[in-house]
Amino acid sequence: MTDKPARIDCVLVAGGLYHDIDFARLELLKLLAEDPRVRVRVFEDYANIDAITKADFLITYTCDVVPSLEAQEALREWVKGGGRWYALHGTNSVLRLFENGLYGSPRWAPLFMETLGTQFIAHPPIAPYPVSVADPDHPITKGIGPFETTDELYLVEKHGDLHVLLDTEFGGDATGFDEHEWAHDRHPVLYIKKQEKGAVLYNTLGHCRGHYDMQPFLDWWPTVDRCAWDLPVFYELLRRGIAWAKEPKAGA
Repeated sequence: MTDKPARIDCVLVAGGLYHDIDFARLELLKLLAEDPRVRVRVFEDYANIDAITKADFLITYTCDVVPSLEAQEALREWVKGGGRWYALHGTNSVLRLFENGLYGSPRWAPLFMETLGTQFIAHPPIAPYPVSVADPDHPITKGIGPFETTDELYLVEKHGDLHVLLDTEFGGDATGFDEHEWAHDRHPVLYIKKQEKGAVLYNTLGHCRGHYDMQPFLDWWPTVDRCAWDLPVFYELLRRGIAWAKEPKAGA
């Protein structure tokens, strides 16, 4: 009798502001569909915490979507108990327009950011920048060389011990943000934060934006921005991240 492969349950949370969530959601669902074992439930936020904590793994592509305190606590315990979470791009963002006309990142969800390992603070104007391989021996990055991307270069506040897999260098002005002056330093692009039996894999790449995604501030954004989504290496990192999340034997 042929062995029947076990079902793998995934929750995808895709929602929020200033991004082409439709595009990102569809691309991620296509990647998840490459494995017929994976069955996916899709939500715009973290309200259905019961579904999330019953899933084998979690993927998130959001911007300014903050869980309730109850959900933050449940997410932390789920990860510590062995959950694997592949967090993408703006998952770690809390954005508000301050009275000075600049965007800021209030520290309103410290438990959430501690679980993720970072909080987004700012990014310089979108422009090409080099990405370096900080750990070439890890299964997620093995065989991947340095590359250049045009994307939002995330400047983050770190929380806890991070195993950095990809990083970049930046020092200068993050125009438009309240915390805009940054000394020259290395900044994580892809990292793992282990937490007891589980872990979070965070990939800061993947900005995308269509014509309608800046409403209500702008009725029409003049370009369709795909950033790292235009790069085959980004899709390779997505596939490897999904493999890591659904197969604990992939290593942390």
